Amino acid sequence: MASKVKLGSAAAVILVFGWLAATTAVAIPEAPSEAPPGALVTKIVYVGKRYPEPLPLSLLDKPLKDEGVQGARLAIKENNMTGRLIEQHFELVEVVAKSTEDVVPLVKAQLANSNGLIVADLEPSDLLAVADLPEARDAVIFNTRSSRDELRQEECRSNIFHIIPNWAMRADALAQYLSWKKWRRWFVVHGTTPGDVEYLAAIRRAANKFGAKIVEERSYEFDAGSRRTDSGHQQIQTQMPMLTQGAPEYDVIFVADAGEAFGDYLLFRTYEPRPVVGSQGLQAVAWHRSFEQYAGTQLQNRFEKQADRFMTERDFTAWLGVRVVGEAVTRTGQNRIGAVKERILSPEFEVAGFKGVGLTFRKWDHQMRQPILLSGPRTLVSISPQDGFLHQKFLTDTMGFDEPETKCRFEK
Repeated sequence: MASKVKLGSAAAVILVFGWLAATTAVAIPEAPSEAPPGALVTKIVYVGKRYPEPLPLSLLDKPLKDEGVQGARLAIKENNMTGRLIEQHFELVEVVAKSTEDVVPLVKAQLANSNGLIVADLEPSDLLAVADLPEARDAVIFNTRSSRDELRQEECRSNIFHIIPNWAMRADALAQYLSWKKWRRWFVVHGTTPGDVEYLAAIRRAANKFGAKIVEERSYEFDAGSRRTDSGHQQIQTQMPMLTQGAPEYDVIFVADAGEAFGDYLLFRTYEPRPVVGSQGLQAVAWHRSFEQYAGTQLQNRFEKQADRFMTERDFTAWLGVRVVGEAVTRTGQNRIGAVKERILSPEFEVAGFKGVGLTFRKWDHQMRQPILLSGPRTLVSISPQDGFLHQKFLTDTMGFDEPETKCRFEK
């Protein structure tokens, strides 16, 4: 059993320093990569898989082979900046399965070595397969990839904590802004992939919750052709007006295209000149490269120095998952899995995430509460929750599933 480290004045100083680093411009020195003698060593396992990824719609966006893990690597460095002053050390164990490889045996091997603090960059089926392992019953698994609502509802697991926002949070964040703008008539255009259908359900729920009207729903059934051929843009320029022609009067097009097959093509090509929101256009995201507030630029700069590219949402959620563990261990001086879980569910827990407020977890579904960025392709437009949307406890609980409406029932 890991020994308990008593926090003294040095810890107090560095904890304050760590918070300032997330809210102000602070120069952060490099931390040692090896554990000093006698340090409390905490291992965090990053688990990913090389899923087939579609090519980006734009040639400006290069395919990434290290998305997610780069955020975890940066967070380990930052955890060790604090840990070196209080005899603590953090190590990242990277487990990345091949596209055709079963990730479950790889995780079982880590669990056999008592490595039960897991940052999971996995699709839902693999995430649940890992969480349902008997060896993982007492693990703490951070979901940093999947927005599926069912993972927070009927398919929730007591050992999974969700860092990435779910579809309901994203749709509600946009719905609040659209309500504030008085754009309450939505024309919904959606794809047919599982992610598209999941987001569509969240859009319908948000419309009902915030008093908007969906004037019509249409599914995308065209073959968009190839934008990289000489005639590709001409096909798209013809198809998008056809797709959006003849709809009842509406204020915005709300698009559900999680697979990025056609949503970007709607901008500037719709039959009526209307804004596009949803999975493209104005998007609700946990992180965006245009975000500068609350010292977000400092995080972006550190990440870019390390990875030589911009931080993506999956990089940010992986970074945040590792930081959650660092915050819990640093505050308590314990790295037992049970102690970490108890701390992050306690009323005293919060972690700095460069969003102006401390981020916490909901007890009823283990979803992280956090402000949601509303961003265009290049600039931040707003942050939800919007002014005027009130809650008796947490304003961020106006987005997503609140406790009275949850369908999650954790098994004891």
